[in-house]
This record gives sequence, C-alpha cells and structure tokens, in this order.
Amino acid sequence: MSRYHPAPIHLALGPAFYDAVRAAEFPKSILRYRNDIAARQIGLDGLSDADFIRHFARFEPLADNIPEPLALRYHGHQFGVYNPDIGDGRGFLFAQCRQGAGGRILDLGTKGSGRTPYARTADGRLTLKGAVREILATEMLAALNVPTSQTFCVIETGEKLDRQDEPSPTRSAVLTRMLHSHIRIGSFQRLAYLRQQDNLETLLRHTIKYYYPDLDAGADLKELVPAFLGQLAAKIARMVAGWMAAGFVHGVLNTDNFNITGESFDYGPWRVLPAMQPEFTAAYFDQQRRYAYGRQPEAALWALCRLADCFQTILDAEALGAALGDYWSEVETQIARAICWRLGVEAKDKTAMAITQQLFLAAGQSGIGWDQLFKDVYGGQLAPDAATAALWQQDRGLAELGEQLATLRARQKNPEAIAKIKAAPLVTMEISVMEGVWAPIAETDNWQPFDEMLAHIRAHASALKQP
Repeated sequence: MSRYHPAPIHLALGPAFYDAVRAAEFPKSILRYRNDIAARQIGLDGLSDADFIRHFARFEPLADNIPEPLALRYHGHQFGVYNPDIGDGRGFLFAQCRQGAGGRILDLGTKGSGRTPYARTADGRLTLKGAVREILATEMLAALNVPTSQTFCVIETGEKLDRQDEPSPTRSAVLTRMLHSHIRIGSFQRLAYLRQQDNLETLLRHTIKYYYPDLDAGADLKELVPAFLGQLAAKIARMVAGWMAAGFVHGVLNTDNFNITGESFDYGPWRVLPAMQPEFTAAYFDQQRRYAYGRQPEAALWALCRLADCFQTILDAEALGAALGDYWSEVETQIARAICWRLGVEAKDKTAMAITQQLFLAAGQSGIGWDQLFKDVYGGQLAPDAATAALWQQDRGLAELGEQLATLRARQKNPEAIAKIKAAPLVTMEISVMEGVWAPIAETDNWQPFDEMLAHIRAHASALKQP
C-alpha cells in the first residue's frame, strides 16, 4: 500500500472535533477519472482501478490509516449570516498521507459520499456534472499556479439526482479531493461560538504543529495567535491573487470555504471571466454580488477578520487587527507577481504593479477576452489571433500595454514556452467551453472532449512552467 502513510493526525484531536460516519452504498461504481500525478505524491500510484473502486467508492480504509470516515465539525458565515447548523454534510475525511517520505501531510476528503449528521435536508450526493466541473477547475487553477486542492478521483455511482440548477434527473458521482488540510476558518468559529476555549487552544496548537512548522506550537498564545493570523493572511493573499490573475470567480466564499493552509477548494458554481467585469458573479443565487470577481480580496479579508474574532479572549481588537495589517499590501504585491508570471515576463515589484494596473485598465476598456489577452501578449510579444488583431490596433489602452510589455521582451528566457503558447489553441474555461465539454458526456457518454480538454490544460501548464 502507500509508502507515505503517517499516523493519522486528525484522530489525535479527539471526538470533539469530528463524528465517525459511514459512506453511502452506491448501486454502481464506474471509475471516470483517476489522478495519477496526485497519487504519485502520496505513494498511491500503484493502486489498480479495482483498488480505486474499493477505497474511493466503497471506502475500505487504507492500511494503517483512519479506520472509519470522519465528518468534520465546523460552523461558518454563509453570505454574511452565521450558521451553527453546518459541518461536513456530504463529505468526510477519509485518509491522511505524506507528500513523499517525511513530507507535508495531504488529506483525502470526499464530496458526494452520502448523508452525515450535518446533511440537514440534503441527500448527501454530488452530480457527475459537478464532479467534472471540479476536475476542470482544479486542473486549470493548478496550471495557472494558483494554490488549490487536486481532484484525486471521480467515480460515477449509478444514482439519478434531482437538482434545480441542472436538467433532472441527472447522473451522480462521488469525488475524492486531495489538499493539505480540511481544517477551516469555520472549525475555529464553531469552538468560539460554543465557548470551548480549551478546544480552541487545542486546535490552534495542532494547526501550528503540523502546518506551520516555523512557528513554536508551545509558545504563549499572545504570541502564537498574531503569528498564525499573519502567516495565514499571507497564504490567503497569494491564493486570492492567483484567482484574480486567472480571472477565476469562486462563487461561495463563506468562512467554511477557507482552509488553514490557504488553498482554494470545494468548487461549486465557479466561473471564469469572459472579459474584465469586476461585478461578474458566479452563483445565480448571489443576488447582492457579495462574491463578485472584484470583491474576492475583500471577501477573503472579511473571512480572516471572522477568524480573528475567535481569539478575542486572548488579544484585544487592536492587536488582532494589527496581525492582519499587511493583508492589502500583500494582495497587491501578489496580484502583480501573478499577472507577470502569467504574462511570461520578469518585472520587479514597482514595474509589475504598473503593468498590472495598465492591464486591468486596458482589459476593462477594450472588452478583450481575459484568457485571450494573456495569450496575445505572452512573453512580451504581441501576436494576437486573427479575431483580436483589429482590437489591438484600434484600442489605445491595449496598445500602451503592448508597448510596456515589449520593453521587457529582451529579458525573457523562455522562447520554447512562447512558441508553444502562441501556436496552441486558446485554453479557457469560460462557461460555453465548460458546457461544450459536458454536453457529449450527458448526451452520448462521450468523454473524448473532456480528455482532450484535460490534455490541453496540462500542456498549457507545462509550457507556462518552463524556465
């Protein structure tokens, strides 16, 4: 079995933090996707397809790992309203492994694995379309250098589901994701809400011990809390900056959807920008545009503030606020770096920020496709596709952006990447493209367009990450 199993550390927290649960029994188990790249990181790449079915559809425990699934306990603010009645409602923590020998811990957690004590009126299931969307979201974000969970596998389960936002009945699936921790901001909120100060301290020290090794888990809480908040804020700033550069809109930035390692996860109604629109919103039910594209940095800081609230018995409001005081400057710096990385140009922070400002301005004024913009000027070389050539000639803002990037061209050291990106078709996950991938699966069980899209995304990732 795995070469990289640690002692399952979440069990050490004790039953005050989770509930042991059973997975649903599914009428069928059809392996639709397995991520061998992810499996290799934790020593599970030797599993056969039959092993994947045993462990990730029937949920037989991995050897020397968590003996039964754990539904994690947490609360959270949902669209600004506190909800004490949530937790892992259709998922659980299944296993914890090491990222290579002696490496970081990686969780395997589920989505669509059946009802738990926190399911409320829901059926605990996931649609196959939702699973396909999550695969493509995680692959695309990983390609664009955004900290994200990885989709480990998807298994179709043979059930028919009724959903308001999909033609029903629709097909069902169970998904297993991999990320460094399923502990969330909402995990701390629950303990603060219940006034379980001892458990709050236990969770904090556990988090520091296993996920923040450069901090001293035994330090005084008045030192530990601000250090933790500051480091997590920096991680979340990088994640959000990645979203902004990717043109990604998560859609549901509730406090239970932020984890303590700063990775994007739990993809529901996500979308990507067709063109620069700060008010662009992913979720049809987000009527107030609370989580619109342009408001994502603000939403993330709001979530961090709610985490800081959990420690008001330890530090006063001024000290807690100071711990998050570098957030906005970090977001601005990280957005500029992410934009320049995606453009394939090297620029110091001031130059990077100037380029970023011009890029956002030109994109908004011209209406050029967001992903198309990066393809057209990758590596500082203006080579627009036929559909955008006239736009670059006519729009003054775009012309100025092209001129700025051209000055950096001589510094670039990635001619192979430039050639590959210029020659390849545009890689985008706009909604029409996503629907175009799903339609053949829904209509004729044709997975070829999905496989082709996955190959395009991975080839794009390989080109972008060339030195």
